Amino acid sequence: MNIIFYCQYSWGMGHLVRSLEFARALSDHDVTLIAGGQQVDIDLPGHVRLTRLPVLYMDEMFTKLISGDSKRSVEQIQKDRQEILFGLFDQKKPDLFIIELYPFGRSMFGFELEPLLRAIRDGQFGKIKTICSLRDILVEKKHQAAYEERVLQKLNRYFDGLIVHSDANLLRLDETFSRAGDIQIPVIHAGFITQQTDPTRGVNLREKLGVTPEEKLIVASAGGGRAGFKLLSSVIEACRMLDLSHGFRLEAFAGPFMMKDEFRKLCAHSTPDLRVRRYSKRFLDYLYAADLSISLAGYNTCMNLLVTKVPALVYPYSRQQEQPMRAEKIKKIIPMKILSENDVHPEILSKHIEQMFQMTRPNSRQTLNLNGAATAARILSQWINDSII
Repeated sequence: MNIIFYCQYSWGMGHLVRSLEFARALSDHDVTLIAGGQQVDIDLPGHVRLTRLPVLYMDEMFTKLISGDSKRSVEQIQKDRQEILFGLFDQKKPDLFIIELYPFGRSMFGFELEPLLRAIRDGQFGKIKTICSLRDILVEKKHQAAYEERVLQKLNRYFDGLIVHSDANLLRLDETFSRAGDIQIPVIHAGFITQQTDPTRGVNLREKLGVTPEEKLIVASAGGGRAGFKLLSSVIEACRMLDLSHGFRLEAFAGPFMMKDEFRKLCAHSTPDLRVRRYSKRFLDYLYAADLSISLAGYNTCMNLLVTKVPALVYPYSRQQEQPMRAEKIKKIIPMKILSENDVHPEILSKHIEQMFQMTRPNSRQTLNLNGAATAARILSQWINDSII
């Protein structure tokens, strides 16, 4: 099957990482992954081809589009993106089109998606089935009822199926979308999409880093990095206040999208026991190696915590319900403390760190479905083979 997978990530990396894992699981098919955000170095499996659109992203409040090229206007880039998308569909004639998040989000990218979806429904590119790929929690809207009505109109008109990347035993779509019962197309909760690696790689990495059994390894991270400077700055200062006779090591990952001046300020505090970097493709190995994780509470970070079960301090982005809600759900499963605004001060944070060092990974078996990418790929095949969509 020939598949085109559209992913527009704007503020962080979560949407891209989740889409890439889903695309990776579609290994029996030819997949073209369309990426519309700022360039990030990623590893692609052999069956996935990457098409990068000219970069557009949004401000923190998701109120306006920003050009990724200072020499070109948003309007110029919009026109180019539309032409690229239509040209790609005309060339590929895909059997299946997967759109990440839209129409539940990314409404500002309707300028390119609405015309494309209309053309698909009109049969301009042949017979194509369209699927929405959706994360676990939706962001609340100022005018929620009007928002849900708009989503339903687009979803029921243009889409053939909806796959929610969540385990319904923990998080259901209707918890953040009250009109889930009015969706007229097939809907399935396929489980959480997570990255996976061999836990022994963490043991090997710890040895490679030279961390002794007596030392404590802290891994601090800020997702994409746009909103992580305050947390990482406080973590660095808090670590200097730790009263530990056995010593510690800090590996901090600022994220590829953190502002350059903020990243430089963090790097200025580097010592042999405190290292700051942008990003690591071995991040999951670092969490397996760690005694403690300190992070925000985005989808992929929380999935990494569920997979590795490392004790964690999490600081949810509080301007929206998404991260606080997710953190509250998973704190019952792994050793976790949720940090408030008042906790993110070096003196207080250092005490939380020392307390969390008393926690260990639970031995209980994970009961959640953390193989959501493979499950989603299997469901898609079933839907198509059984003519459900």
